[in-house]
Amino acid sequence: MIVIARYDAAVIGSGPAGLEAAINLKIRQKNFLLFGSENLSSKLEKAPKIDNYLGFPDITGMALKDQFLAHLENMDISISIEQVTSLFSMGDYFALATNKNTYEATAVIIASGVVSSAPFPGEERLLGRGVGYCATCDAPLYRGKTVAIVGYGNEAAREANFVSELAAKVYYIPAAKHTVELDPKVEVISAKVEGIQGDVSVSALKLSNRTLEADGVFILRESISPTTLAPGIAMREGYIEVDHNMQTSIPGCFAAGDCTGKPHQYMRAAGQGQTAALNAVNYIDILKKKNK
Repeated sequence: MIVIARYDAAVIGSGPAGLEAAINLKIRQKNFLLFGSENLSSKLEKAPKIDNYLGFPDITGMALKDQFLAHLENMDISISIEQVTSLFSMGDYFALATNKNTYEATAVIIASGVVSSAPFPGEERLLGRGVGYCATCDAPLYRGKTVAIVGYGNEAAREANFVSELAAKVYYIPAAKHTVELDPKVEVISAKVEGIQGDVSVSALKLSNRTLEADGVFILRESISPTTLAPGIAMREGYIEVDHNMQTSIPGCFAAGDCTGKPHQYMRAAGQGQTAALNAVNYIDILKKKNK
């Protein structure tokens, strides 16, 4: 991986909060990256009807998604189809690692939604010892070995295909639908994950119908838990703690949307995204003046 040029801001998440943040950063003429999914938000896609989004009465999630995409296109905002796996404060900027590259940004807005599932038994204990969240990052470590991938969508399927080029054996356990065709070398197993086994390091993935011996297990969710994404970030009742400016406990790092707590509503998320972006702009401008 190589470090790409430093940006004013990075927005993590392409739901209503992340998109609203991106729109306001664009209006304020900031150089930023928007990380997210080609589908924007699985939660939005699945919504049968939305009645309380101002200006769009009785609209389906898919129709609202199309409106969001049209807005992005109109403002020439693109989405980087990459998952941010970690971010670290480096003082006056942040280093962000994705499943493809490493980036730098003066400010960060986390709008990653809520984690789609609770950690599997053994996941947190074996994290970094065979359990990982970025298959393309760590695939070279498993050259000629056996890997199990628990995938939550199209990007996970793509990563499984990449890993199959290096690993001797790849099992893919789909935890959500995907439309990407898997390489014939990838063995798909439809089963419920019951836990990850191993003492010093991963030795197996326990499923509802069998146990797979594996040297590594990648869990490719649509979003990563905030404490894994940003070590040291303050949490409250399972959500990122923010103040009225959407500022987290880490200076320069803001958060918006479902990841900050309930109620989980699209309109609330969009409003928080705008608030986070405007305060991130203020933070960026102050830092630039200070460093002149």
